[in-house]
Amino acid sequence: MYDYIVFFHTVVVTVVNPSKEVNEFINAGCKFQDQGGIVIGDGTFIGHNTVLATLDHDIDPDRRHILYPAPIHIGRKVWIGAGVIITKGVTIGDNSIVAAGAVVTPDIPSNVIAASVPARILREI
Repeated sequence: MYDYIVFFHTVVVTVVNPSKEVNEFINAGCKFQDQGGIVIGDGTFIGHNTVLATLDHDIDPDRRHILYPAPIHIGRKVWIGAGVIITKGVTIGDNSIVAAGAVVTPDIPSNVIAASVPARILREI
């Protein structure tokens, strides 16, 4: 489904790209926490200081030590602005743009511009 997959565990990075042509761009200072899994589509740009967090904690204080993983799927040719936070279980569709500083908690469909906290669709492209 996707041409580019990134797995991060501490300092180990594995990149799988069947086309053998890397045309993604991940800027400086990004933090990817991937116990739930992260898929990044071909041709995607990720702005600096973006955070992809695939884990969440239980809201019950006595169970807060329990972690709930869910994958993040980023489609092809997506542009993620600087300082975006993408939470567990989110899918961002192909060709979409996520504005700088957005916090993405709902899925974002293909071919839209999303912004704000929490992220919401501004318009189609």
